[in-house]
Amino acid sequence: MKFGEYIKQLREQNQLLQRQLANVLDMDTAMLSKIERGERRAKREHIPILALLLKANEKDLCTIWLADQVCNLIKEEDNATAILKLSLDNLERK
Repeated sequence: MKFGEYIKQLREQNQLLQRQLANVLDMDTAMLSKIERGERRAKREHIPILALLLKANEKDLCTIWLADQVCNLIKEEDNATAILKLSLDNLERK
């Protein structure tokens, strides 16, 4: 699941309006709407705030957010899968 979709799902489960969440994040409702649709990216500093407001695990939110960042970075590459495999190999060597 993508970060924006997950945030929207959690927001709705917690019966929060976009404008309520956007206000706490110090952004306008249109920006939050774009984040939920995957058209814009949330900032990393929003993750702890979102975790608290949406009653979510901060580490899980960060993992989904980072996965989105990686996907956005390599999605146009022909060898995206090879890039991910090499990255995993490099991480496992540490």
